[in-house]
Amino acid sequence: MTTSLLLLADTHLPLRAKALPDEVWAAVEAADLVVHAGDWVNEDLLDELEDRSRALLACWGNNDGPGLRARLPEVARAVVEDVRIAVVHETGAARGREARMAEAYPGTDLLVFGHSHIPWDTAAPGGLRLLNPGSPTDRRRQPFCTYMVVTVDGRTVEADLRRLPLRGLRVQAGPVP
Repeated sequence: MTTSLLLLADTHLPLRAKALPDEVWAAVEAADLVVHAGDWVNEDLLDELEDRSRALLACWGNNDGPGLRARLPEVARAVVEDVRIAVVHETGAARGREARMAEAYPGTDLLVFGHSHIPWDTAAPGGLRLLNPGSPTDRRRQPFCTYMVVTVDGRTVEADLRRLPLRGLRVQAGPVP
């Protein structure tokens, strides 16, 4: 048996975008479990994801107010097949992240996080896998807005970073003058 997960973070609706892209909504509907690593900003997206997803595992982020914090934990946890998952918004600086998170989340196989808007896929020496899907609505210093599709098969975790098309940007072919 395999389980499909959709990983999202840093949606910042409606501050960074008015809605999630259609491609992301299609991924929501295809996933067995949607995982959101915080910075929703508005409860409307939480309501819509609860309605449109088969299952939701989510936490709050630093930009989420009292309404979202009342409905979501700071750290969300679940076991999917044989993979123990934790979801948290912030993990601190990139340098030393793997060791810090392995110490902070013992007994966890997969840590999903957000905050930086920077996609991340690494493993700690003890085996903890760390995934950050980036942001589907705010690319910040990244070339694309992104999300992740993850397949869990027993204890195996395969992650696929998906880039969203650039919208509203003019792209010039050929050399830059």
